[in-house]
Amino acid sequence: MSRDRFYPERPVLAASVAVFREGRILLAARGKPPSEDLYSLPGGMVEIGETLGEAALRELREEVGVEAELVGLIAPVEFIERDADGHIKHHVVIAAHAARWVSGEPQTGPEAKDIRWVTERDIADLPMTPGLAAVLEQAFRLEREDAVPCGA
Repeated sequence: MSRDRFYPERPVLAASVAVFREGRILLAARGKPPSEDLYSLPGGMVEIGETLGEAALRELREEVGVEAELVGLIAPVEFIERDADGHIKHHVVIAAHAARWVSGEPQTGPEAKDIRWVTERDIADLPMTPGLAAVLEQAFRLEREDAVPCGA
């Protein structure tokens, strides 16, 4: 891994997406560090010239093979991890988005060991990345308030 991701000189910008399908959100167990084996939203680093939304949808497509339409921005999440000496090992700012499923059945791969469509009740029992529970609560609240049918 490059120095950009581990012991970065500045925060790393990433984007993720909470994809809704029939009242459930797609979660993937991370296949790589940091937070390997923990459930998270599909997502990854923003590339130069790419909007946050474009990055979220690209990562969704690359990681799990799903296409979606963005509904909006949910919230930023900061993941900061220090090593045993107190140095910043990771500092990632993730722009979490909400989206509606359009097509594709999710597939596991190197970055997604396991995939689940979860209800709001399911999330309490899953090992998740730091800050994800709060993002999912906001996403489900947005879904209830917006209530736009999938595919609309």
